[in-house]
Amino acid sequence: MLNIVDIGVIGAYLVLVLVIGFAVSRKADQSGEELFLAGRSLGFAAVGLSLFASNISSTTLIGVAGAAYESGIAVAHYELMAAIILIFMAIFTIPVLLRARITTIPEYLEKRFGPIACKYVSALTIFLSIFVDTAGSVYAGVLVLQVLVPGTPFLPACIGLAAFAGVYTAAGGLRAVVYTDVLQAIVLLLGAGVITYEIFAQFDFSWAAASASIPAEHLSLVRPLDDPNLPWLGVILGLPVLGFYYWGANQYIMQRVLGARSLDQARWGAMLAAALKLSPLFLMAIPGALAFSLLPNLETGDQVFPAMIVEFLPAGLTGLVIAGLIAAIMSTIDSTLNAASTLVMYDFVKAQDRGWSPRQIVLAGRVTTFVFIVIAALWPLAIRNFPGLFNYIQQVFSYAVPPIAAVFLLGLFWRRMTGAAAITTLVVGHSIGVGVLGWKIWTGAHGMADGLPHFTIVAGLTTGLCLLIAAAVTLITSPPAAARYEGLIFDGAGAARRGLADYRLQAGVIALLVVAIVWILR
Repeated sequence: MLNIVDIGVIGAYLVLVLVIGFAVSRKADQSGEELFLAGRSLGFAAVGLSLFASNISSTTLIGVAGAAYESGIAVAHYELMAAIILIFMAIFTIPVLLRARITTIPEYLEKRFGPIACKYVSALTIFLSIFVDTAGSVYAGVLVLQVLVPGTPFLPACIGLAAFAGVYTAAGGLRAVVYTDVLQAIVLLLGAGVITYEIFAQFDFSWAAASASIPAEHLSLVRPLDDPNLPWLGVILGLPVLGFYYWGANQYIMQRVLGARSLDQARWGAMLAAALKLSPLFLMAIPGALAFSLLPNLETGDQVFPAMIVEFLPAGLTGLVIAGLIAAIMSTIDSTLNAASTLVMYDFVKAQDRGWSPRQIVLAGRVTTFVFIVIAALWPLAIRNFPGLFNYIQQVFSYAVPPIAAVFLLGLFWRRMTGAAAITTLVVGHSIGVGVLGWKIWTGAHGMADGLPHFTIVAGLTTGLCLLIAAAVTLITSPPAAARYEGLIFDGAGAARRGLADYRLQAGVIALLVVAIVWILR
């Protein structure tokens, strides 16, 4: 289905990614900090573009377009909420984490609440990174290949995608991940822009004609309370919780922030990523929704983006868009592999405390990465049984992250919060999540309604309960020593530059744009 020009574009892109990855591999040999945090030398453009590219894989390009095809653009709230959360990070979270000089996000919990909280959250983060994010991205990549190249065998394709991204990640570390992410973000935006242009061309660039071709609710961001896909209450209660964990307490996202060379660079990077997170609504969700009238007979929404490539792109441009798809897939795979390896080496192995040489740390980190490659290549066999990629990812997160979000938020803002309260909240909160998930599975197996509200509402309510549990246990336990929270509590936003370089001005503009978009497309 691909002509020689398309194949040439794709091949040139893949070669360039490998060249970048291995070009920085020699520098990654120097130390664990270089391998895992790029020597804490990243500028704002690298941070921002990498934040955007790392997230834009399975949870966005394939998942958002597919969900919009099936139920409408309300799914773009995940992207718009990300912009708000990135603003929150720049103001509140990033200053504390950079001041703490941590290597992993769970390391903050170790300093704040002790080693048990650290290892608990680190283990859960590794699980989510590999079994949800990495494996989900591999699965998304194979879906694309099977549409574009019918007959592509599932398992060999999974192994090939995971291995390709893993090789340059293991060789070059976070610097290779970030530098390739910069390239991937640019290619991704170009590719998505091309497909959006071609979709609107099918309607002679008439918004009236395009919007009239599909049900009105497909182009509405605000959905009723009983909407089965994303009710407005879920947007208010649940999405901030999921977004805070994903963008503020998730190692694979925050790792490039921890690698920034200064607080200003980290904040500007967050603002750049926040601005870019406005684009998926226009480049992925709306085209996916409009494809409902153009491609009415797809078996699942997950097929819509590759199907749009096949149906509407002329020769030559197909290669560019496929390169963008591959970029999206690999940007999450490489990020999660590097992050999971970092968590193992710093939170469990404690290589830096054992007196290991830089060479030993780097070698062990690379071996860990290759182990995770194998897992990520095989787990997509299980994901195939879920009714949609985006549904799989968001439901798993909705039951797993509320206790972590509650502990992080209280740890950042409440000096009185104790380690006992943190552990209790994590254990009880996840027990509730497992119970709710078990109930859904049992009722589904027996053909019964579970009687529960939308999973985003459940996530918000669970977080509220976790906050109450943490507060109650804190108040009946002894307060922590001052050394336990020294420098680990938010105590002011810190100095800011004037004019356009002021992150507060940038944050205000982005927030106003989000409000305007929701109002116009309500």
